[in-house]
Amino acid sequence: MNLIMLGYILDDKVEETMFGRLSLHPNPLKIDIYTSPLPVCIFSLEMWYNTILVLLTGNMKNAQIALDALSICLNINGWELMISVGFLGATGVRVANELGAGSARRAKFAIANVVITSFFIGFVLFVFFLFFRGNIAYMFTESRAVAGAVADLSPLLAFSILLNSVQPVLSGVAVGAGWQSAVAYVNITSYYMIGIPLGVVLGYIVGFQVKGIWIGMLVGTLVQTVVLVFITLGTDWQKQVKIAHERLKRWYMDEDTRLQGSAGK
Repeated sequence: MNLIMLGYILDDKVEETMFGRLSLHPNPLKIDIYTSPLPVCIFSLEMWYNTILVLLTGNMKNAQIALDALSICLNINGWELMISVGFLGATGVRVANELGAGSARRAKFAIANVVITSFFIGFVLFVFFLFFRGNIAYMFTESRAVAGAVADLSPLLAFSILLNSVQPVLSGVAVGAGWQSAVAYVNITSYYMIGIPLGVVLGYIVGFQVKGIWIGMLVGTLVQTVVLVFITLGTDWQKQVKIAHERLKRWYMDEDTRLQGSAGK
């Protein structure tokens, strides 16, 4: 089934598919180069961030226990993050559709609705992990030392889950509104210029060990979330509707020009 669907999407003879629509454009590579990779970059920067944290933790004292505890916490965090990533995709599509339909009010309503829903789920999980703390670790290990390390990290895990319930949704808003490049710069700055350096300082120099690494990650995520909140709140959505209409107009004008040229031949 997956191969059949992939073949349908990649068939440029079917105009209803993405590649079919791109084949009608006089310069399809221009659209593909500037639109397709950016959402992938946004998601990849976040995934690589967690990988770098594991590598940094591997060079610490009692690295085995620290890595076990961090891996458990990141695994749990990843479960919740998949919920938020689902909201990211839904938000991006919904915001793009509403802007294309010319309704700034419905776009704002969709944003508020998804952010509140995702935040509520994150808050429930936040309370859950604060309450159970290290007991959750026994789902993954029988080691009391690892469970104790997970208990120490549980407050940081809970706050990470709370932030991750909002940040991906706001990234979805950015994707739907066409701000992918701006969000990529925000990710690089907050994660790789603030979060990781701060984590290295707190973990290695100050001596907080794995907690310091996690605090750095948390601060990076917090900075990104705050920046995205200000961008979203400060956006003139009526202006975004006009921008979306201009993009659609250019698209269909190019298509009409191509069709008229083909008819003339």
